[in-house]
Amino acid sequence: MALQETLDTTSPITLTPRAATELNALLAENNKADAALRVWVAGGGCSGLQYGMALDDGEPESDDMMLSDQGVKIVVDSMSLRYMTGSIVDYVDDVLGGGFKIENPNATKSCGCGSSFNTDEEGIDGLDTGGRGGCGGCGCK
Repeated sequence: MALQETLDTTSPITLTPRAATELNALLAENNKADAALRVWVAGGGCSGLQYGMALDDGEPESDDMMLSDQGVKIVVDSMSLRYMTGSIVDYVDDVLGGGFKIENPNATKSCGCGSSFNTDEEGIDGLDTGGRGGCGGCGCK
């Protein structure tokens, strides 16, 4: 398995201190101390692309990059990393409760829902974006 390791200070995906605290608590609460936060990009959502996040305690895939920030392991596949490099995972509280949000400097449009985005790049290998260039009911930012 050809996995790449990146140090905290140079990680292409980073966590805010609040996100790291919430993730560490979530890992402990679910007895998954050895699990990682898996982040990915998939076709869909109001803007054509959407983020996914899950706790992953499985074996990494051959194209996964293993990252670490503030003591939290992060796993991302190479295709998703292409669209997420420089992103920051944050934890925010709002009127609907709290949740994780990704701030992506590569996104040229994002929906009000915060989980859907688009880039200027033509198509994504293997992803069906459904030809969406605008936003659905969430409202573009």
